[in-house]
Amino acid sequence: MSSTQESKEIFRPLADRMRPVVLADIVGQDHILGRDKMLWRAIEDDRVPSLMLWGPPGTGKTTIAQVIARATGAVFVQLSAVENGVKDIRAVLEAARMHSTTSRQKTILFVDEIHRFNKGQQDALLPAVENGTIILIGATTENPSFSLNAALISRCRVFVLNALESEHIKILLERAVHDVERGLGSELLQIEDGALEFLATMSNGDARVALNALQLASETARAEDGAVPRITLDAVKESLQRTHLLYDKSGEEHYNIISALHKSMRGGDASAALYWLGRMLEAGEDPLYIARRIIRFASEDIGIANSLALPQAVAAYQACSYIGMPECGVNLAQAVAYMAKSKKSIALYTAYLDIQKDIRELPNEPVPIHLRNAPTKLMKTLGYGKGYKYTPEFACAKDAAQDFLPEKLKHKKYIE
Repeated sequence: MSSTQESKEIFRPLADRMRPVVLADIVGQDHILGRDKMLWRAIEDDRVPSLMLWGPPGTGKTTIAQVIARATGAVFVQLSAVENGVKDIRAVLEAARMHSTTSRQKTILFVDEIHRFNKGQQDALLPAVENGTIILIGATTENPSFSLNAALISRCRVFVLNALESEHIKILLERAVHDVERGLGSELLQIEDGALEFLATMSNGDARVALNALQLASETARAEDGAVPRITLDAVKESLQRTHLLYDKSGEEHYNIISALHKSMRGGDASAALYWLGRMLEAGEDPLYIARRIIRFASEDIGIANSLALPQAVAAYQACSYIGMPECGVNLAQAVAYMAKSKKSIALYTAYLDIQKDIRELPNEPVPIHLRNAPTKLMKTLGYGKGYKYTPEFACAKDAAQDFLPEKLKHKKYIE
């Protein structure tokens, strides 16, 4: 390796330098890359189909694409949905046609952050994917069902990558510590007991976060009395600075966590509901959004089982409006715990769904004439209000009985 190459290598982030280069070195994705799995066999046989790699950050999407590039005989082109547009796509497709014609080589196009492509950019890929001009590999942190055209998804296999377990990340950290050529092995670092375990646990399943924190800790490690530099647990904690949480306010995790909060309250588990509330608030969610969801819950899942639930929810919304975060967190916690512990009834919710169905599927039924108001002489002449019984005047409910629904629905019972 030349001095220029060595210099470039030094300045590359540790996470990039330590990317696995062969399939066997990839950890944590055995459900799709085990030796008996389809994707492994496809890579080994150089028969990779167009595919989407969907998973959280730092789980190996780009690494898998690069390993496929090395393992196959295809021309490999990488685009970023953040930096490249339709013009770049068309240039790649034209080059792919040339390779296919002149050298009979396949072209693999890897698009990172493919969910950021707009509809026009995604549509530009469709014909080439369909006729085999390119093999498309897309990497996305967003649910493809929400972020990608159905036509494009239907032409690709979707492989879901899991967040890495702490033991997987520890393997990658230990490789980085001992690898002399690509990692930190030449620095002969000492690692305090528990430091790597803590880093592996607190990196939230993201190998890139863990390796970046390890690199920062190693660069700031100090040697005492001529000893080798030592990475302490405190240094790792400081380097990690876990100020972000896995929570995308506009993405799937947003809906996953609000769903978990809703279902925990519905299931009566106050502890779980408070945990999911905390996950949202500590990640920066708008407290008024959560308060609105609690108001909905008070009527949808509790309803007539507890008439105080709705005022409690509205009061929490008002408290959030008055004082904001972080102070209103405890007001939301009170409301969430109350909803979780309250008796539940979905009678109102199901009744209104039934009403919506009847309104959509039946003609507009006239208001029964005895229920109509008669503010004018003509209306009285036409019989508006005739036969109406003013219920408070009747001591016996049976005597006050009358129909309040339209004629065609008068036997319908939406709620008991």
